[in-house]
Amino acid sequence: MTDLRSNYPPGSSPWAVRRAQWRALGLTDEDMAKPKIAIVNSSSQLATCYSHLDDDAAAAKEAIAGAGGIGFEIRTVAPSDFIHSAGGRGGYILSARDLITHDIEASVEGAQLDGMLCLASCDKTAPGQLMAAARLDLPTVIVGCGYQPCGTFAGRHCDIEDVFLGAGHYAQGRIGLDELTGMSENAVAGPGVCAGMGTANSMHIACEALGMALPGSTPVLANSARMWADVRTAGRRVVGLVHEDLRPRSLLTRDAFINAVTVMLAISASINSVKHLQAVAEEARTGIDVYGLYEQLADRIPLLTAVRPNGPHSIEEFEAAGGARGVMRELRDVLCTDALTMTGRTLGEELAAPDGAGPRPAADTEVIRPLDRPLGRGPTIVLVRGSLAPATGIVKLAVDEERPAVFTGPAVVYESPQDALEGLRAGDVRPGQVLVLRGLGPKGTPGMGMASRPVFALDGAGLTGKVAVVTDGQLSGLVNKGIVVGEVSPEAADQGPLALVRDGDTVSIDLAARRADLLVPDEELAVRAAAPARTWDADDKGGWLSVYRRTVRPLQEGAVLSPRTSTEGERPA
Repeated sequence: MTDLRSNYPPGSSPWAVRRAQWRALGLTDEDMAKPKIAIVNSSSQLATCYSHLDDDAAAAKEAIAGAGGIGFEIRTVAPSDFIHSAGGRGGYILSARDLITHDIEASVEGAQLDGMLCLASCDKTAPGQLMAAARLDLPTVIVGCGYQPCGTFAGRHCDIEDVFLGAGHYAQGRIGLDELTGMSENAVAGPGVCAGMGTANSMHIACEALGMALPGSTPVLANSARMWADVRTAGRRVVGLVHEDLRPRSLLTRDAFINAVTVMLAISASINSVKHLQAVAEEARTGIDVYGLYEQLADRIPLLTAVRPNGPHSIEEFEAAGGARGVMRELRDVLCTDALTMTGRTLGEELAAPDGAGPRPAADTEVIRPLDRPLGRGPTIVLVRGSLAPATGIVKLAVDEERPAVFTGPAVVYESPQDALEGLRAGDVRPGQVLVLRGLGPKGTPGMGMASRPVFALDGAGLTGKVAVVTDGQLSGLVNKGIVVGEVSPEAADQGPLALVRDGDTVSIDLAARRADLLVPDEELAVRAAAPARTWDADDKGGWLSVYRRTVRPLQEGAVLSPRTSTEGERPA
């Protein structure tokens, strides 16, 4: 067993004051010599994503105690896209990811605890917790705390993303308020994250693919017997990690990131996984270019499953078919199986374990396809570059959606989602145009604004596929419709080419060539660039979002707040 950093010499000032505090909490001197584990809990009553985590924390604390450790519950901010996007033009969503990381650092480093068990739930908790684990490099287990059960409405499946999309249809008069109200009353039947292959489930699965979560633990139904068993197993395992001194940076290697990206491509994961995995790589100081990995692996990794809204299968069916472990079994020949996992065994050893290698019922091979019979061989997460997106942009393609390979049309430019919605209602957005929505990047909002409402409103107006969208904002991790190039970088607030677009400019999106271009003569662009630039922080009111705007790095560096600290030099272009 390693010496515990949390223990101080008897008689020293830190020993004395900690003993006074902890004795008052009921701990004995024997307890205070044990491994001290932070139970990172983002419990909140603001959203169902987090409403069950207090019980999870209690179960984890009991398991840690049974394994010879002491659990200390700590809290972090608990952002929900559907709740916290109401203020700050949506900027409190992505920015909260980094606030979670900083919350954890302040509590765990300040108290000099020995390890962490992180209860992951909604979209930003898993990446924020992974980032903290990578930054602090303390023995850590991430536990995906499950997806929510959904309901039905009017005889059909209804989940939270159906409500989000339905609001766009209501805005265009396609459905009535009674229908939207009924959907909202039936979409969520219990606690947990969105029940589809959105950002939360994608990132829970990414944790397992990275070796940072228990093998076979994702995805899982919230409050199911399996989830409770995973919480308790994780509580015991994190104490073992402390004794073994097995730390995240031993797991978060290049091979681990290759595995995570491979799995994300195979399951048609959320596009938000790209920037989140890049952020984890930055915090681990790996020098790994995750964006480059997505590009390199895109045409090599086939699509093995299509979970709602990417295809017909439910997340429940995906879990029953084997979940992340089932996908990795099928991908074994293309994974880096020597990568170490938090069990202390390699990924190859875990996939060969008896509880993971047994045959599955024949019906399951339609939910998770074998490698030689995939659903498709083209990527559904497509990174594009070009004169409009010199660094990158991202397009999410649905499995069964027909889209033209090339879309070229005149731009119609808006500076906010609300302006775009008003323009759409006024009939200013017409078939054949490219709707350019800018000022929503990490600095421009600040915090990165959500561009999905105009995309859904286009669908409600019957313009999906007839109008393309280009934006530096972020998009829903679940539902995207039509040709939408999101997260364009450099963003407009960084004076990227998006800031130079004018109404009527020709924009071309070529998915086959993976390009997004502004077809305006260089001479004209030079004139525009020489003109006084718009001041994007004119409405700066101070506070957290002001701090974020001043310190956030570009998306290609994961939009983290710390300067680049790579130990491997410059990432390849």
